[in-house]
Amino acid sequence: MRILIAAVFAVFSQQSLAQEVDLKAIVGAHILPGYQALAKEAQALSAAAKADCNPESAALLAAYHDAFDAWIRVSHLRFGPSEKNDRAFALAFWPDPRGSTPKTLATLMRDEDPVVKDPVAFATVSVAARGFYAMEFLLFDPQFVDNDNKTYRCALVQAVAGDIAANSAGILADWEGGYADLIASPGNDTFRTPQEAAQQIFTSISTGLEFTSLARLGRPMGTFERPRPARAEARRSGRSLRHVILSLEATRDLTMLLAGDDPDVARAFDTALSRANALEDPVFARVSDPQGRFAVEVLQFDIDELRRILAESVGPRLGIAAGFNSLDGD
Repeated sequence: MRILIAAVFAVFSQQSLAQEVDLKAIVGAHILPGYQALAKEAQALSAAAKADCNPESAALLAAYHDAFDAWIRVSHLRFGPSEKNDRAFALAFWPDPRGSTPKTLATLMRDEDPVVKDPVAFATVSVAARGFYAMEFLLFDPQFVDNDNKTYRCALVQAVAGDIAANSAGILADWEGGYADLIASPGNDTFRTPQEAAQQIFTSISTGLEFTSLARLGRPMGTFERPRPARAEARRSGRSLRHVILSLEATRDLTMLLAGDDPDVARAFDTALSRANALEDPVFARVSDPQGRFAVEVLQFDIDELRRILAESVGPRLGIAAGFNSLDGD
């Protein structure tokens, strides 16, 4: 009898927390503003590329950074419209362990592929040659910046920028065109209950933090015997650490909307963000040095500790086991 009462209480607690989560506030204060900013900045990037496609253009570089910032702030929201037609991959194909992005871009330039002239056709190109990481190569890597075929490089920069704008606009249109209502007002085929909607949001937070720990920090660290700083995300444009900070800020904002004023969670986020902001290594170049590596390891530990606290304090209240691994899909 006690077991039955405990089980009923557990289910009631999960449903109560899910009912207390203000899903409309999460959509209205975090998700929609994030995608609206992405669509706006992506359109500005496309306009800047059309006005001046020179990699040395201050306006183009500023637009690139602004749009990339906007993407990182929503990059943890990997569900719904961002997954339709592989939009998220088309915007952000990374990690790229086989170096597919520079290879695919080089092939397009070598062949002077006319696909850059047609936005619809360009949308069928490999995701390796699309999105923010492809744009980074075109604007910052000597292989492309110093390429003599400036006319085609210009057309390719404009095609990539236009594709980024189209995908960003498409994601926003789908959110505003109905998907926001599905998650804000459960009781539909996508989200049957508030608990399911809250669990999806929790999964996004957990996945975002896990990706930052394993990929954004783990890849450049490599192993102690073989550090791999050249694997750092967006290192060519000096954005590696910035992505960690932006992602932590975004997931913190979403977590506070989901879990409310949880002091342990708030402290854990503050610790990780304080550590990241104090790290004077923008592209993790110092992971080859024992002291520099230690600083990044401590930051990674802080993020992993944050994930543990979320898994143990917030997850179970949403009906998610503490051992849940978001990237493995368990």
